[in-house]
Amino acid sequence: MVRRGALRGGALLVSLAVLACGERESGAEASPAGNEGAPAAPVSGLVRNQALHVPMRDGVRIAVDVWLPDGIEPGDRLPAMIRATRYWRARDEVGVPLEETGNFAEAERWNRAGYALVLVDGRGSGASFGIRRFELAEDEVTDYGEVADWIVDQPWSNGRVGAYGVSYAGNTAEMLAVNRNPVVKAVAPLFNDFDNFGHLVFPGGVLTVGFLESWSNRTRMQDLNDICGLSDATGAACDEVRNRVTGVKPVDADDDGSLLAAAVAEHEANTVPFGAALEYEFRDDPFGPYGETNVGHRRSPSGHLPQIEESGAAMFIRVGWQDAGTVNGTLGRYNTISNAQQVYIGPWDHGARNDTDPFKPVDTPVDPDSEAQFEGLVAFFDAHLKEDGSGETPTEIHYYTLGADRWTRTETWPPDGFDDVTWYFREDGALSTEAPAAEGGEDRYTVDFAATTGTRNRWYTNGGGGDVVYGDRREEDEKLLTYTSPPLEVDTEVTGHPVVTLHLASTEPDGAFLVYLEDVAPDGTVRYITEGQLRGVMRAVTDDPPLYRKYGPHRSEARADALPLVPGEVVEISFDLWATSVLFRAGHRIRVAVAGADADTFLRYPRDGSVPEWTMQRNSAYPSRIVLPTKGG
Repeated sequence: MVRRGALRGGALLVSLAVLACGERESGAEASPAGNEGAPAAPVSGLVRNQALHVPMRDGVRIAVDVWLPDGIEPGDRLPAMIRATRYWRARDEVGVPLEETGNFAEAERWNRAGYALVLVDGRGSGASFGIRRFELAEDEVTDYGEVADWIVDQPWSNGRVGAYGVSYAGNTAEMLAVNRNPVVKAVAPLFNDFDNFGHLVFPGGVLTVGFLESWSNRTRMQDLNDICGLSDATGAACDEVRNRVTGVKPVDADDDGSLLAAAVAEHEANTVPFGAALEYEFRDDPFGPYGETNVGHRRSPSGHLPQIEESGAAMFIRVGWQDAGTVNGTLGRYNTISNAQQVYIGPWDHGARNDTDPFKPVDTPVDPDSEAQFEGLVAFFDAHLKEDGSGETPTEIHYYTLGADRWTRTETWPPDGFDDVTWYFREDGALSTEAPAAEGGEDRYTVDFAATTGTRNRWYTNGGGGDVVYGDRREEDEKLLTYTSPPLEVDTEVTGHPVVTLHLASTEPDGAFLVYLEDVAPDGTVRYITEGQLRGVMRAVTDDPPLYRKYGPHRSEARADALPLVPGEVVEISFDLWATSVLFRAGHRIRVAVAGADADTFLRYPRDGSVPEWTMQRNSAYPSRIVLPTKGG
């Protein structure tokens, strides 16, 4: 298809790096305490590093750190790179020389490449004033556009601005384009959550409680500048931590700490995401104490695509096959808006620090390495922000195939040359391309709530959980309902979006339905490839157009469209799995494993604690199946 358009000593530093969730490269009212009589916008002088408060339209002060190249002189003009975050733009490191501070290496890379680096604390976080009704609310996004305006007013600016970042900072980079500010020429959203509700927090309507609770607790401690809580330190250990890092870095003018104290006091009013999410189930439910609705799209690029397209900003995008559901956001964006988009989909964890190809040793070095990754990023921005840049970026996707150690370039998605092959659930746990002919045939399964994919999976990595390592799944599969093919006669590549259709009856009106696609090696090793999930009450399909291109059944995920199961009645539950590209080698077998729980990752459904019993249909009237986009075989 053609596209349309608890830690001590030195471990503290590791802890704080994780809090950033991999961000570095590898209407709130004005507060009387902090914003009455806010000064005019400051001027960034020609010094290596400054920490400043920039006032916004409503008087809320936003904290920025400006890094300029060593030796910059009057008359020099530089493009600026923004990295905006809600995880502290900088730490207040006691007695540490500038060259040894946590942001120096990042700043040095950008400065040597000919850029000013501007680090920003998002509204209601870090040393910035304001409150957070929800993450990436409209006022926060507008702030970033005003920061861009402030940048081009500085004496060292060449009038051009870009933005980059991993994870949350990747979202701020993309959301900067929503302002349609003409000075913003290019953005690099790396490993960002394009549709936060659908691809991270509530995939298929199932709450990722394992990720969210930890993330929410950590960010709450950051918002309250609780360095000891972040370090799991009390008493003397807390004193030791504070002797090295006091918390977030204050602005230079905050000699007595009163500005930071006032800003942190405002943060007390921030919505706590985890508590809010437990009361929030459908996209249109009110979220948090401020009663905000439709937060999922409002806080995500997916809800602002017309504005992003109108900005014309070129985009450089990296994402991993096994990083939450971010790959589907990348592919949905690609086929929805016309902005130039250079996309790389690799065997990477969140932030591309580790290689996650399950067919390679766990300690395989990431490729390309961090230096090469940065060089590619700079080349992209040079084309759009440097005076002699070409202003051009190709619209293309480069994707890696798991198990083949191969990269492929395509301008279309799904790529050409793949045909849909249907594999049916059959008797004795078989998976076959031959459809069932018998009128009867079913398998009974009681949901095992001890089933898990562990805590080194695609969902935990998105919260700063590091490498993705599922390991050998054969023991876990004994807790699941599985269907396995005969050994493949030839190498068979699956690239695209598998779609599963389950016909089953349940004893309960709700439940979580999880489906795993796996590779079974001749020695019995079971490797996770991808998965999909759907909450039972979310199964209703709508013909209404989605906000962005989807590759399976589309659902509104609205409360009015909730459709509980009728106990004992056979229903159809169909959904797509997260996109993948994998080579199943000859002699290996394809497995589909069905679960009703992932104990370490998702909230339990039904929420009343009952245990569903399923009857999976696999007959001519109700042929449960999976469709795989296939080449070879």
